[in-house]
Amino acid sequence: MYTVIGMPQTRAMRVIWMLEELEQPYDIVPAPPRSEEIKAANGTGKVPAMKVGDDILTDSFAIVTFLADRHGAFTAPAGSVDRAIQDSHLHFIAEEMDAPLWTASKNSFIYPEGMRVKEIKPVVKFEYDQAVARLSKRLGSSDYLMGDTFSVPDIFAVHCLNWGRAAKFDVTDETVLAYSKRCRARPAFRRAAATAS
Repeated sequence: MYTVIGMPQTRAMRVIWMLEELEQPYDIVPAPPRSEEIKAANGTGKVPAMKVGDDILTDSFAIVTFLADRHGAFTAPAGSVDRAIQDSHLHFIAEEMDAPLWTASKNSFIYPEGMRVKEIKPVVKFEYDQAVARLSKRLGSSDYLMGDTFSVPDIFAVHCLNWGRAAKFDVTDETVLAYSKRCRARPAFRRAAATAS
């Protein structure tokens, strides 16, 4: 049994989605960011964290990769060329999709009012749009980032696309829209999304 610490409306959704894909039992402690409950698990106050036995894991990228490796699913084997390609997709998503969305969020509602730079939003929207174009090229004519097989990077890319839509960073690229719709149609995603409602 795993315990996910973090509200499903946050990056914790990535972990919940992976657990649903793996059909593993889990509990959710819906702690909001910077709450005392999450700070007890992760001193930074960031979500998610996940309890595994007596250990606490932090950072959604680390947790989802750990789960994939532990259960031998939705991932390429360590040391393989495919794993290097998979990791390249993950770094691209973290640096070029997640980062501008996080910057937009911090300057919209996370930082104290006097610290927010509202003028940054068009800049990060431009960065995000470029990343979506690059995502489309990475997909090409494939169903998923690793070809015909759904895997770890797809969870992160589609979570970012959902986050972008909530931030009103609209996507018009037909390849990316079809990809996002295909991933969101997965039963595991639908079960995970239901935890946030």
